[in-house]
Amino acid sequence: MGDGVEQPEYEVGTGVLCVFGRQLKLFRERAGMDRAGLGSLTGYSASTIASFEQGRRIPPPRFIDRADEVLDTGGVLSAGKEEVARAQYPAFFRDAARLEAEAVELFVYDTHVVNGLLQTEEYTRALLGMRRPLLDEATIEQRVAARLARQEVFDRWPAPLLSFVTEEPVVRRPLGGEQVWRGQLEQLLLLGQKRNVELQLMPLDRADNAGVDGAFTLLTPRHGQQVGYMEAQGRGTLVMERDAVHALSARYGITERRPSLRVSPWPSSSSCWERDER
Repeated sequence: MGDGVEQPEYEVGTGVLCVFGRQLKLFRERAGMDRAGLGSLTGYSASTIASFEQGRRIPPPRFIDRADEVLDTGGVLSAGKEEVARAQYPAFFRDAARLEAEAVELFVYDTHVVNGLLQTEEYTRALLGMRRPLLDEATIEQRVAARLARQEVFDRWPAPLLSFVTEEPVVRRPLGGEQVWRGQLEQLLLLGQKRNVELQLMPLDRADNAGVDGAFTLLTPRHGQQVGYMEAQGRGTLVMERDAVHALSARYGITERRPSLRVSPWPSSSSCWERDER
């Protein structure tokens, strides 16, 4: 796309993970320690240490800090912790995840599924289980953990402004089954009570909708210009060209200001949603 930076999905075993793995192996061997020895000191099996060294698994932050300590690397391993952590995301989302974590404003329009920042663990796992080609269990668990970790944005201070507009069919579709679906609706109601969070639905009966071109996100970093992000079919695009970002901002402004269904903090027995005629 001419107005953005498009990236394919990340493949484990390349890039930053392999670099970290080689460093880990070098420091382990320098310390005269085998994989079983390092594993016993860090709480992992020798086979898992091998996977870390070969770039086949993503080491968690607590392992990196502990390995840095027991191997006396002088902070070298810990220095790469943030880059390794970003490797838990598919490549197409990695830059967006960094911007999301730093954003002071986040405006989201969703059309097919509940946004990842709003998802329950069960809903996330159900979505990943539906992927084709199938994801292996380790990848599913890794991505569930990564998606849930993004939700720390709700507890940041100063609190960012978070605004979500979602197409009504998204919350009517019981993905994952009745229990998962109801749990997700309850999560939306709870998040909607936060002072810095606004949740709205674009109703099915709207005669006009400026968001028909698809889902998108607008992110405003603390010390930077607003950027856009769009994702579809395993591809993500960061939109940085000023006119393109302005177009997305205009669309979001129209969809957000129109009468919509707004999440009610006090759901009635008949519905979790109330009409908002602002």
